[in-house]
Amino acid sequence: MSMPAPRVDYQTHPERYHHWKLAFEGPVARLAMDVNADAGLREGYKLKLNSYDLGVDIELSDALNRIRFEHPEVRSVVVTSQKDKVFCSGANIFMLGLSTHAWKVNFCKFTNETRNGIEDASRHSGLKFIAAVNGSCAGGGYELALACDEIILVDDRNSAVSLPEVPLLGVLPGTGGLTRVTDKRHVRHDLADIFCTTNEGVRGQKAKDWRLVDEIARPAQFAATVQQRAQELAAGSDRPVGAKGVHLPPLTKTVEADALRYRHVQVEIDRARRLANLTVKGPRGAQPATIAEIDAQGADWYPLAMARELDDAILELRTNELDIGLWLLRTEGDADAVRALDATLQAHAGHWLVRETTGLLRRTFSRLDVSSRSLFALVEPGSCFAGSLLELALACDRIYMLALPGDAKAPAITVDEANFGRYPMATGQSRLARRFYDEQPALDAVRARIGQPMPGEDALSLGLVTSAPDDIDWADETRIAIEERAAMNPDALTGMEANLRFNGQETMFTRIFGRLTAWQNWIFQRPNAVGEKGALKVYGKGEKAAFDWSRV
Repeated sequence: MSMPAPRVDYQTHPERYHHWKLAFEGPVARLAMDVNADAGLREGYKLKLNSYDLGVDIELSDALNRIRFEHPEVRSVVVTSQKDKVFCSGANIFMLGLSTHAWKVNFCKFTNETRNGIEDASRHSGLKFIAAVNGSCAGGGYELALACDEIILVDDRNSAVSLPEVPLLGVLPGTGGLTRVTDKRHVRHDLADIFCTTNEGVRGQKAKDWRLVDEIARPAQFAATVQQRAQELAAGSDRPVGAKGVHLPPLTKTVEADALRYRHVQVEIDRARRLANLTVKGPRGAQPATIAEIDAQGADWYPLAMARELDDAILELRTNELDIGLWLLRTEGDADAVRALDATLQAHAGHWLVRETTGLLRRTFSRLDVSSRSLFALVEPGSCFAGSLLELALACDRIYMLALPGDAKAPAITVDEANFGRYPMATGQSRLARRFYDEQPALDAVRARIGQPMPGEDALSLGLVTSAPDDIDWADETRIAIEERAAMNPDALTGMEANLRFNGQETMFTRIFGRLTAWQNWIFQRPNAVGEKGALKVYGKGEKAAFDWSRV
């Protein structure tokens, strides 16, 4: 019997961590996994052998953000274990066996985003990560190591890396393991095939020869080898020396039966219509234009505060509101204030705090892209879909814009440079490039209107919006579109939306979210994995899985 999913809070703090120890020594941070077996997010399982559930990854995600924002002096991060002879045994199998299908899929999605965030920090933030594998490293534990820039394995004749999901559990590695083994580490196909079907894994020199790890070290030299490499990686970083970090306080957040309320983001849920109204309020008043002014605001600086709130709201809706299949995105505020903010982000793009804030916005917008919900943007009077906030609309499946020709109160949208690459999708494309399939005439026509507020009829002619009904047709057209969407098969919509949103080029990230997630989603529902005699269900019971041998 699957356990019902409890309400999940994604907010935490190092003082409340159950599972991680975070320490700092100059430019090197040490993030040590020390899972409390009795502190699972739900009842019914114990997190033995540094196995993890969603609660463990919520803490990991929080720790990464605190390193980014609160400790700009950090240049490299050592990810390791406090447990004797075990690095991490992966996702807790008994938790998976007790979970609903939706819980398993959302769990895998969040862990994917967290590992992708490690690679994002390496690519954009000057942070380099070393997995110091000081014990057995299996399944999701090896996937965590794979997300790091380098893997150093202790050569003690016992410690091994492995991806045993297929032979032991009848499922796939759920956090990008198969893709990173090939796309990132370039493990030869036949060797990868052996590795992924071997229970005991690969250790020592063979692990290095097969490219499964970068380096091995005997126990007596292991700590020194890791520390030396962490210092070497830190020396190549452009993170600032002597900068003061920004403390990330708890979000100001009110949770109601049918609403989530933050300072800059508001969510109101219409359960009868199975939709959420998600409104982002734009910046108000004069915006800081200098680094000194930004530093003075700290975590209250609008783009940082709003991004943290929007990120939390997306995760809340994804995990805790499974029946709410349509999100209606709106903005409220002054488009000129948004554009002034964008000018500041551009002018100080090289500053560490601006860079980190832009990165948080980039990752938050990407959460929208990969959320299995229908997304409609509504551009109405009082909207401020401009620049960075226009990305919210461009992430949507459709954009409806009210056209009021000749009316001074007519809503407008405004494109600026931020929309041409500041916030790339998982494909590496801007959302405008995705929208127009990189066709230069269409992009040039939009670029020619940078900085010009465009009413509905202009936005429609440029292909920037889906429909621009006038005030006579607005209510009926949007109502019919919403009602039609709510009546469709949500499973089919999820598959359709993902296919249509990610056209164009593929990257390792899109393969992880597309190819792997699609297969895992399917396998997680097959009786060979989750039936009464499925491999995932009988694991640990001393029984043998019963397989239907037909290939599908």
